[in-house]
Amino acid sequence: MLGWLPPPVPLLPMVAVGLAVWYLVAVRIVRSHGRQWTWMRTASFLAGCTALAAVTGLAIDSYGYRLFSAFMFQHLTLSILVPPLLVLGAPGRLLLRSTPHRGVGRYVLIAALGALRCRASRIVLHPGFTIPVFLLSYYGLYLSDLFDAAAASVAGHVALQVFFLASGLLFILPILSTGPLPVRQSNLGRFFDIFVEMPLHVFIGVILMMAPRALTDTFAQPPANWNVDPVADQAVAGALAWSYGEPVALLTTLIFAIRWRRDEESESAKREADVERGDAELAAYNAFLRGLHQRPPRPTGAEGVANEHN
Repeated sequence: MLGWLPPPVPLLPMVAVGLAVWYLVAVRIVRSHGRQWTWMRTASFLAGCTALAAVTGLAIDSYGYRLFSAFMFQHLTLSILVPPLLVLGAPGRLLLRSTPHRGVGRYVLIAALGALRCRASRIVLHPGFTIPVFLLSYYGLYLSDLFDAAAASVAGHVALQVFFLASGLLFILPILSTGPLPVRQSNLGRFFDIFVEMPLHVFIGVILMMAPRALTDTFAQPPANWNVDPVADQAVAGALAWSYGEPVALLTTLIFAIRWRRDEESESAKREADVERGDAELAAYNAFLRGLHQRPPRPTGAEGVANEHN
């Protein structure tokens, strides 16, 4: 499945190569201006591009037309593994830092900021939209006739891959992105999203493993010379859905927990600084009041007039 066998429509492999080239050029531009860009972000983004190109551009893509297990591996990679790797690379922040503010770059920035601030972006990044879409990419497809209708052609196969990648990106962006977003959830809200997403692969995997028959017509009749039992292959797909996403989800949760702790420490430090500043201002005010009380009283009456005359 890792052999060289380009797909008939290499859309996503070309997208992966284009994103990798742009990212490297943008990093070079940022560093040429004397600004730092961590190698971990670069490595994460390039790893995401590599996984995207491999899972859609090698022989596994051709097997994905006839084997449920191969297609499920593609699905999980596109929706669970690739999106976090790309988002941890902070491509949005890199775009804003590397694009010049004049010439064509000015219009690129205007378009990017316009897309960031529009109402549609707020809708598609809201949990009320991202979680149902993520659910649809599993239960709504494999447990209905939608999948067979979409996977019957090359265009439909590629469209499903794009949908899996987009649904994964929309889900993970509000959780892991450190760049500007139209909607910024609280840490507790993002943790709830992770908690809702994690059991999805387990449940759909159990359903596929326990099904007594092939649930999709697309994978019901693999080539006879492959000697593949479609029900057994479907069980392998279910096992992948059950096991593949858990390590990635755990790693995502750990990264999020580390960031949450840093946010809490930062907020705590700010509150302590505010308290110390308030204590210093209060001490200064009290010292001022004590100074007023320690001043000698001003003479009054005839003595005061005589003193003023002198």
